[in-house]
Amino acid sequence: MQQFISLLTSTKLILASTLFFILGVFLDLYNIKILINPIWLTIIISGIPIVYKAYFKLVKCRCFSAPLLISIAMFSAIYIDELFAAAEVALIMTYGGLLEHLTINKAKRGLKRLLQLTPDKARKVFSNNKTKLLSLDKINKGDILRILPGEIIPADGIIVNGASSINQANLTGESLPIDVDVNDKVMAGTINCYGSIDITVETIKDTYLQKMINLVKEVDNKKAPTQKIIDRLASVLVPSALVLALAVYVFTGEIIRAVTVLVVFCPCAMVLATPTSIMAAIGNASKQGVIIKSGEALEILGKIKTFVFDKTGTITSGKMKVSDVVSFDKNITSDKLLSIVASLEELSEHTIAKVIVNYAKEKNIVSYKVKSFNMFPGKGVKGLVNGKSYFVGNIKFMQSQNIAINDNVISTVNEWGKLGKGFIFVSDKTNILGAISFMDTIRSESKEAISKLKSMNDDCILLSGDNQYAVKHISQLVGIDKFHGELLPIDKTTYIEDLQKQSIKVCMVGDGVNDAPALKMADIGIAMGGIGTDIAIDSADITLMNDNIKNIPYIKKLSVMTIKTIKINLMISLVLNLIGIGLSIYGMISPSTGAIMHNMGSILVVLNAAYLYDRKLQ
Repeated sequence: MQQFISLLTSTKLILASTLFFILGVFLDLYNIKILINPIWLTIIISGIPIVYKAYFKLVKCRCFSAPLLISIAMFSAIYIDELFAAAEVALIMTYGGLLEHLTINKAKRGLKRLLQLTPDKARKVFSNNKTKLLSLDKINKGDILRILPGEIIPADGIIVNGASSINQANLTGESLPIDVDVNDKVMAGTINCYGSIDITVETIKDTYLQKMINLVKEVDNKKAPTQKIIDRLASVLVPSALVLALAVYVFTGEIIRAVTVLVVFCPCAMVLATPTSIMAAIGNASKQGVIIKSGEALEILGKIKTFVFDKTGTITSGKMKVSDVVSFDKNITSDKLLSIVASLEELSEHTIAKVIVNYAKEKNIVSYKVKSFNMFPGKGVKGLVNGKSYFVGNIKFMQSQNIAINDNVISTVNEWGKLGKGFIFVSDKTNILGAISFMDTIRSESKEAISKLKSMNDDCILLSGDNQYAVKHISQLVGIDKFHGELLPIDKTTYIEDLQKQSIKVCMVGDGVNDAPALKMADIGIAMGGIGTDIAIDSADITLMNDNIKNIPYIKKLSVMTIKTIKINLMISLVLNLIGIGLSIYGMISPSTGAIMHNMGSILVVLNAAYLYDRKLQ
């Protein structure tokens, strides 16, 4: 039965129903009689789904609904041979349902993509040091797995051999790869950037990634769609219409007046009031590069006063840039220091190496030929430049080479750390010669977006997996007063849930897999579509395809305006209904005339909603 109903509500059959209706009106106008009146086909195609929905809600859900009132009016009109009125209310109701359906995107593929972050096979290391690819269901706790450069880690585990850098952006949002060594923990779903590592499996099934998947499922089940205005009115409309129609029949003795009351009472314009306004608003938003997936999202956004932002890829661009090049040796200029580092890093595969090399090229820094180059995954590189040995890497690398680090160097890098900057050292065989810092770049529009939201009396909060110093520094630059760093995805979700327990509606803005649970938990989730991951986009209610967060204040204003338009549309339909009911009681209109009034109301509602499409709110 459900498949049959789906067929009747398909766009092609709705169009066919409309054509039959037009044909029936044309034949009636010219008094042309044929074997089967096309109006009957409209009633069948558009009426059956309405009757089915009314039956389902009455019997299964034990509640009155707008389809029930439409069904009663439709059957009453048929009973007194007012086929035009019966077909008209059914057809308008059908278009209301179609418009509503077009505003909702039910394709939630994010969970599937999240599952795909974990490979289905792992490379197990045997006692003779040979390896074999096995399916994950044949891997157990305690097994040794080998992960090659560029591969996704298949399980949570501890490194027992090798060193590398791990890209954890998918899970934690950390903007920089994390250097790891023996005894460090790694998580399933993260990427081994370079350097082969062996890990001892801690868990296969209860990984951190799987916990994220379960959290997304759990939050998705909690999140119920907003009840439609018309559904809330139905519990009053249906009994009121029946009582009034019965009273009219009892006091006038004319069934045609009672049927006219039922026809006029049908909330056809009300049914169109919400979806037409929402469609126009969604069209408006799409012209700004914003995809809104549902009418509920648009409705709720206007009521939100707290906006929670992820840092990396949302407030910032997620792209590293060199911030400082400092020489601690008076005999070496900063340019020469950069030249030495860039020469060595040209041969490295590390993400930061590419940032430094590109920066040197922008400054037209000359590079040197390097000999005896060696790379130490997760630590640094060394080589001969102009016949002299140089080392470039992190503090662990310097310590492993027994290179002295004086207080001046420590003081400088500590200050960088407070600003959220990462850094590497440059040394010869004995002393630190200099250091280079780098940091994430702030989006040019971030400060303006935050300023506009604050001018609308909205609270802005920054949450991030980065260290607290980095988060504080970025918050100060863009004007955010509340911030929290070093948070895992589950911590972000818990933070949002705690706000909701205080009856605070929350909008979460993020871009990565690590933001998916928080995007789901929030009352509204907004994802960065240009650089955001599929899971984040699919978990969100709204997507910024151009990554311009200045559109967030815009769509909030649009949401407020949409709600106002819906209320005006409801008022228009209500006033017309009251006028129609009064005329029906006094016998001044027939069911067919009442149906025409529906058309007038519907046209006014659609025209008012269409104004939203071109409304400028900047």
